[in-house]
Amino acid sequence: TVDANGNPNLSPFSFFNVFSSNPPILIFSPARRVRDNNTKHTLINAQDTKEVVINVVNYDIVQQMSLSSTEYAAGVNEFEKAGFTMLKSDLVKPFRVAESPVQFECKINEIIALGDQGGAGNLIICEVVKIHIHEAVLDASGMIDQHKIDLVARMGSNWYSS
Repeated sequence: TVDANGNPNLSPFSFFNVFSSNPPILIFSPARRVRDNNTKHTLINAQDTKEVVINVVNYDIVQQMSLSSTEYAAGVNEFEKAGFTMLKSDLVKPFRVAESPVQFECKINEIIALGDQGGAGNLIICEVVKIHIHEAVLDASGMIDQHKIDLVARMGSNWYSS
C-alpha cells in the first residue's frame, strides 16, 4: 500500500484468496493486533487510498519477505529494509515488488470490519485491474508452471512450505 502522502508500505500476509474470476476478486484480512488492539498500516492505507498491490512470494524471496514483516514505524520504507525493488504500478498508486513473480494491481471494492477487539480481522475485497507475470515462470504454452514459480505458503509461526 501507500499512505495518503504516497509513502510506501510493504507488509506480508499469510494468505490471500481468489473469490471470483469475473470480475477478478482477491481478498485478504489485516487483523487488529492482539496485544494492544492497534490497526496495521496496511489497513489504514487501504482505507485512505482504496488501492493495494498483492505480490506473490516464491522461494527465491521468502527471506526478504520475512524481513519486511518486522513492525516498523509509520513512514519507514520496508522495501529498503528488506532489499526489494520498488516498481511503479501502471493503474494504482502502490508500488509492486519487482522480484515477485506475479503482482496484482487492485482497487478496493469494500472493507468489512469483523470486530473491534484485538485479533479481529478486516476483510478487504479487491478487484484486480491489472496482472503482471514474469515470463520466466511460464511454460511453453504461456501458462504458469508450478515448478518454475515455486510458491511459498505460510504454515504458521516461522514455518513455511514450498
